[in-house]
Amino acid sequence: MNWHAFLTTFALIFLAEMGDKTQLTAINMVSRTKSPVAVFLGASLAMSVVTLLGVLGGTLLVRYVPEEYLRKIAASAFILIGLAMLLGKW
Repeated sequence: MNWHAFLTTFALIFLAEMGDKTQLTAINMVSRTKSPVAVFLGASLAMSVVTLLGVLGGTLLVRYVPEEYLRKIAASAFILIGLAMLLGKW
């Protein structure tokens, strides 16, 4: 197992997800349902499935698109989304 990839992925996803709409939704669901275990299990399963789709999609993409192009596309998308948010278009 590639522990560097594991720990880097964990740290980046953990930091990226802190305070996002998923976490706020979980807080809201617990306050409404009073079922923290059910909310935890549902949210965990949902995040696992979404992550699985991302991993499968990335695996498929890397077969057909060179890594250099993927990095440039991802960087460009982040810049465009950031500019759209900065200009109030998003």
